[in-house]
Amino acid sequence: MADKMRVVLDLNVLLDVLQRREPFYANSARVLAAAEIGEIEAFVPAHAATTLFYLLAKYNGAGQARVALTDLLQFIRVAATDQTTIEQALNLPYPDFEDAVQMMAAVQCGAQYVITRNIKDYAAGPLPALQPPEFLTLLET
Repeated sequence: MADKMRVVLDLNVLLDVLQRREPFYANSARVLAAAEIGEIEAFVPAHAATTLFYLLAKYNGAGQARVALTDLLQFIRVAATDQTTIEQALNLPYPDFEDAVQMMAAVQCGAQYVITRNIKDYAAGPLPALQPPEFLTLLET
């Protein structure tokens, strides 16, 4: 059996699910479900985990943010963000440094794709960025 596909999930995909944001919820939830059942190996960069906690706590309280993040970490791994990640991200021609760090964390953890709704932000990167519907089509083939 082939190795599982590895992906890095952008915060917008996770927030689509956790905040039930329409019209994106269904496709993002299917991507997350693929990770939960072990069909894919999903990662979130370390720096994104802190941002996710902050946003969830801001709107739902720290207790609910802890529960949500704890639940996600049962089936999503954390991609390291270290000095090499930052140095390599500085060399990407991205206007948003956070996106550059996320891309390099994806490269370093061996991901094949970044799953995001903002694919234009990742166009210049070394890995392809796919929107959830595109990724789901790829996964089904």
